[in-house]
Amino acid sequence: MKWLLVIMGLFVIILAGCTTTMTTKQTTGEEVDGQKTAIFAGGCFWCMEGPFEAEPGVIDVVVGYTGGEEVDPSYELVSSGTTKHREAIKVTYDPTQVSYERLVELYFWQIDPTDPNGQFADKGYQYTTAIYYFDEEQKQIAEQAIKDIDASGRFDKPVVTKVLAAKPFYLAEDYHQDYYLKQSAQYEAYSILSGRKGFIKRAWQK
Repeated sequence: MKWLLVIMGLFVIILAGCTTTMTTKQTTGEEVDGQKTAIFAGGCFWCMEGPFEAEPGVIDVVVGYTGGEEVDPSYELVSSGTTKHREAIKVTYDPTQVSYERLVELYFWQIDPTDPNGQFADKGYQYTTAIYYFDEEQKQIAEQAIKDIDASGRFDKPVVTKVLAAKPFYLAEDYHQDYYLKQSAQYEAYSILSGRKGFIKRAWQK
């Protein structure tokens, strides 16, 4: 559970009233009709969805779990930290309208890439950062982006974001999809109180 689900009564009420039925569909990264796929883990997946959905050329963004061995894991299982799954987003995009380089850039603008223990108030392996690549080109672009950030001197610690081969991606429960739109007030409170919003402003929006 994310820390504010425990601290904030609003979150407890919301989750208590939600169905926990899993969507058992496993999604792939195959290119279809010219569309391509990117997968990014950046801590709380609620906070990662909106910025990508607003990017021209992005067709669809869904939240889910990837990296572990368990099939169709539940939110409760992943959030317990007992798996090797991370919270992540799967981005479907039109490469003629938006480049993978741009998506990687946008990804880093949403995270603290120097934190090895999670993201902001959310700590644990499930909230650590990773870029999951589908081909050599994506891998090289992600690795170069990390080198560029380190060389820039923007942070006083090295980037620890992993670059890993893509594994099966499992859709999260329906109530997590578009959470930032469905529960906008709670989401806004979470993004501020977790420290994410302030960090992005300080580190990236100079």
